[in-house]
Amino acid sequence: MKRVHEMLFGASLLSDGKVRFRLWAPTACTVELCLENRAGEEIVLPMNRLPDGWFLRETPVGQAGQGTLYRYRIDGGQKVPDPASRSNPLDVHGPSQVVDAEAFAWRDDGWHGRSWHEAVIYELHVGAFTAAGNFASAMQRLDYLVELGITAIELMPLADFPGTRNWGYDGVLPFAPDHSYGTPDELKALVQAAHARGLMVLLDVVYNHFGPDGNYLHLYAPQFFNARQHTPWGAAINFDGKDSRIVRDFYIHNALYWLEEYHFDGLRVDAVHAILDNSRPNILEELAAAVQAGPGRSRQIHLVLENDGNEARYLQQGGFVAQWNDDFHHALHLLLTGEVDGYYADYADQPTRHLARCLAEGFAFQGEPSMFRNGRLRGEPSGHLPPGAFINFCQTHDQIGNRAYGERIALLTQPKPLHVALAVLLLAPSPPLLFMGEEFAAATPFLFFCDFHGELAAAATEGRRREFASFREFADPAARTRIPDPNDRATFDRCKLNWGCLDEPPHKASLEYYRNLLALRRTQITPRLPAMGGGEFERVGESGLVVRWHLSGGDRLMLLANLGEGSVAGSLHVAGTAFFLSQADLPEAFAAGGMPPWCAAWFIEEARA
Repeated sequence: MKRVHEMLFGASLLSDGKVRFRLWAPTACTVELCLENRAGEEIVLPMNRLPDGWFLRETPVGQAGQGTLYRYRIDGGQKVPDPASRSNPLDVHGPSQVVDAEAFAWRDDGWHGRSWHEAVIYELHVGAFTAAGNFASAMQRLDYLVELGITAIELMPLADFPGTRNWGYDGVLPFAPDHSYGTPDELKALVQAAHARGLMVLLDVVYNHFGPDGNYLHLYAPQFFNARQHTPWGAAINFDGKDSRIVRDFYIHNALYWLEEYHFDGLRVDAVHAILDNSRPNILEELAAAVQAGPGRSRQIHLVLENDGNEARYLQQGGFVAQWNDDFHHALHLLLTGEVDGYYADYADQPTRHLARCLAEGFAFQGEPSMFRNGRLRGEPSGHLPPGAFINFCQTHDQIGNRAYGERIALLTQPKPLHVALAVLLLAPSPPLLFMGEEFAAATPFLFFCDFHGELAAAATEGRRREFASFREFADPAARTRIPDPNDRATFDRCKLNWGCLDEPPHKASLEYYRNLLALRRTQITPRLPAMGGGEFERVGESGLVVRWHLSGGDRLMLLANLGEGSVAGSLHVAGTAFFLSQADLPEAFAAGGMPPWCAAWFIEEARA
C-alpha cells in the first residue's frame, strides 16, 4: 500500500522519474533551485515564473530524486529551505530533502480507526518520552501503553523546529517531522506499529503562528502574515486578507498530508483562539469540511481543538469531535492544591460547582464573565453536547510545563485526594487524557525547554522568568533567577522519563491503580457511552457533588464524591449497583446521609429500581 498526498507546494516525485519543485514567492523577482549532488557540488537551475506568484521547475530524470538536498535562492541572494519541505535533515536553516513518499510500504490496509467513545488518550513528547528520544524508541513502549489501557496516543508537535529540543510549538517547517526524532519513514513505522496494536495516533498541529527562528516566509511571501494582527507568539497568519486563499490551502493541505501520507487518525489543533479569521466559512470550518470530504470518507478521523474561547459551536456543527477542557483541569487542580494564582482565580469561588458543571455539561464557563480576563464573557452553552465532546485531564504538557519548576500533580497533593480525583477523571464519560509518566507518578519534571542561541536565547530565558512576576512566590526578581533556563541542555535532560523506577513500590502502586481504573472504564463505562445522554449535577454541602448521566432504557450512571477535607451531610438516595468505591463503607455512610472526606463512588442506577 502506497500513500502520497498530492499538493501544489514543495517537491514531488513524478511517475516518470522527474521531480517537480513549486514555490509560492509573490514578492520575489527571481527564484533559483539549488541542488546538491552526491559529491557535494551545487547545481543551480532557474525556476519558471508562473502567474499569481508561483515558481516552477521540473528536473530531468536522474538529476534529482529520493534524498536530494535542495534550497531556493531568492533574487540572487538568500538561500532558503522549502516551506513545504517533507524533510530537513540539517535543521531548519539547512537544505530541504526530496522524499519519495511511495518508498514506505504500508501494511495497515485493514485499519479504519476506532470510534471516539473508546478514546483514552496518552499525550507524549517524543524527545522526552524515552532516553533515546526518537520515533524508534517510542515504538518500543507501545505494548506498555496497550497494557495500561490506552487507545490513542497524541504526539506533541513534530514540525521541524530550530535546534535539537523544543516543545514543538516553535515549528517553522510544518510538513517536515523534526530531524532530531528520526526520518519520515521512521515516523510512519511508529504510526503503523501503533495501528497493529489497535492504537489510534493523533498529532498536535500549530496553525496560529510560526516559531521565531528559521521562518523565511517574510523574505519572499509576506502575504502569509496579517500585519494588522499579532498573537502572543508572533505575527498572525493571514487567513482572511488579500492572497489568503493560498495561505488557507497551505494549511488545509498540511492537515490532509498528515492524515493521508502518514495515516494519522486525527489532529489536535493548537490554540485556535489565536487564529484570527473573519471569513465564512473560516479556516477551521473549511479545514474540517476538507477532512470529512477526504480521508474522513473511508475511515474514522477525529479533529480536536484547544480553544480558550469555549466556543461550543465548533463541537456541534463545526466538524470537531472534542475540545481540551481546561475548565475541568483548573477546578480539579484548585481542589487538590488550593492554588489560586493566575487563571485558577476564576474557579476559587465555587470550585466544586465548577467541576460538577464540567462533568455534567462540559464547560464551566458558558458565557459568564471571567475575572482573569478582565471581566470578558467567556464561553457558549454546552449542556446539549455529549460527554465525548470534552477531553478531561488532571495533567498535560501545558499544566505541568507552565509551572516554574515543572512539578507534576503527584508532588503537589497527598495520595488519597489524588486517588479520588483520578477515580472521577478516569471513570467519567468524557474521554480522559493522561500526560506521559503520570500513570506511574513520575518524579521527573516537565519543564519548558528550547534550543535558541544568541539574543533570541536570552530573550526566551528572560521572557520565561518574567511570566511568573505576578506570582507571590516570584515577586522578588532574585527568586525568578532560580527558574530553570529553558535553553540549558540540562533543563531538557531533566524532563526525560525515568522508566527504571517502575519496580519501585510507590511508582508500581500508582501504575497498578491507573491500570485498574482504566480496566473498569473499559468494562463499565465504554460500552454504555454510545447511548449516553447529558448529565445533571447537584452540590452536597461545600465540597460534595452528585452527577447523573442518562443511559438507554432509563438507567443512569451516577457519581457521588466529596472533594474536600471535611465531611458533608445531605440527602443521598442511591438505588443501584456500585462498581467503584474509594472506601468500602461508603454505602453505609451515604445511607446515613453523609459523605466522608475525599471519597468517590460510582453506581449504575437501574430504572426498575
